[in-house]
Amino acid sequence: METRQHKRISLAQNFLRSPKLAHRLVAMSTIGPSDTVYEIGPGDGIITAALARVAAHVTAIEKDPELVCRLRTRFRLLDNVEIEERDFLFYSFHTRLSEYKIFANIPYNSTAQILRKILYERSKLSEGYLILQKEAAEKFSGCPRETLFSILVKPFFEFHILTRLRRTDFRPMPHVDSVFLSIKRRTTPLIEAQDVIPYREFVRYGFGRWKPNLKLAFKNVFTYKQWKRLARSLDFPLNATPTELSLEQWLGLYHGFRNRRR
Repeated sequence: METRQHKRISLAQNFLRSPKLAHRLVAMSTIGPSDTVYEIGPGDGIITAALARVAAHVTAIEKDPELVCRLRTRFRLLDNVEIEERDFLFYSFHTRLSEYKIFANIPYNSTAQILRKILYERSKLSEGYLILQKEAAEKFSGCPRETLFSILVKPFFEFHILTRLRRTDFRPMPHVDSVFLSIKRRTTPLIEAQDVIPYREFVRYGFGRWKPNLKLAFKNVFTYKQWKRLARSLDFPLNATPTELSLEQWLGLYHGFRNRRR
């Protein structure tokens, strides 16, 4: 018991207490009878059970051997539930042929790694539903202010915080607030395929110059006249910082850069 508790704390695992809450969160998603769903870190299977009631197939990915054994025992009679003993960070979707959705109550200590894998790995992910720390959700979704991470991924995905959760909804009770975040792949990305790498390099350049504002960060990219024209047409201050620009303004700035080179 002591080893189990220490492991949960070290992984920052906070499981939902209530099956009723798990069903309510699943009901807030678009997961239905035609969907394949991958659950990350199912723990004791509260969310797995809720997913199994509505999805065509649920693959729960759990790296703890003891939990895997319990989960396989619990769901042994359900044909639409599969328990895989894997570390999600090393899990590959490359051989999967159809679109899928993800549902996860993310360990706080692994949030950044899991989000990067979900959003950057080439796959057929259509939607994701994540329970995670409120501050992390705001950072990755760019709410209320955009971040480097959000500006890099939002041309391809839409983010919405669906609801906030109480600390008492979890065991053990965390010392931070949590939210339920939805991620949906855009049907049509906001930038063309050939612009993906240049766009990301451009944004990283703007965020990484350690200058007090973008005008100074891009002083070797745009002339003052070009910058003034862009600021006026995109409606941002001349001395705007990277986080003050919206996604639409960053896209406009990139297109101004791209067109300037032609």
